[in-house]
Amino acid sequence: MASTVDVVEFVLGGERYALDIQLAREIVEMIPITPIPRAPPYISGVINLRGEITNIMNLNTLLGLPNQEVRDNQKIIVLVPDAASGSNVGIIVDEVTSVLQVAETDIEHLGEGLSSEVSSFVKGIIKLKGDVSDKKSTGLIIWIDMKKVLEDVAAK
Repeated sequence: MASTVDVVEFVLGGERYALDIQLAREIVEMIPITPIPRAPPYISGVINLRGEITNIMNLNTLLGLPNQEVRDNQKIIVLVPDAASGSNVGIIVDEVTSVLQVAETDIEHLGEGLSSEVSSFVKGIIKLKGDVSDKKSTGLIIWIDMKKVLEDVAAK
């Protein structure tokens, strides 16, 4: 039997992405974000999440995607502290669509030949083979290596 991977699927700028489910602590509705003066562009600010100060990162900026204004209908995926070297970190996404269990055979790992900076943040491409009439169950999902993204940020 093929091994499987559990991921959280989300939408960012109309595209489908995923991250390892064990990195996600919770998903919360958008709440007001307090900007931090002179923070790097990928830091949107901080929120008070049940008494814990949580850094909010703009994933669009981190991945080099077109930047979008923060909207009330967006979500924040709060990551487990272990993912960010013990810090409380959340990432802004447009929408969280589902939790998926993906067979290893449905994941295309990118070749080392791709030297793009972003390709180092991509664990692989998830190929969904569902009902063709249902667009949500077919297509490609970019599986983000969130730990590498956060390690890269910490190194800056």
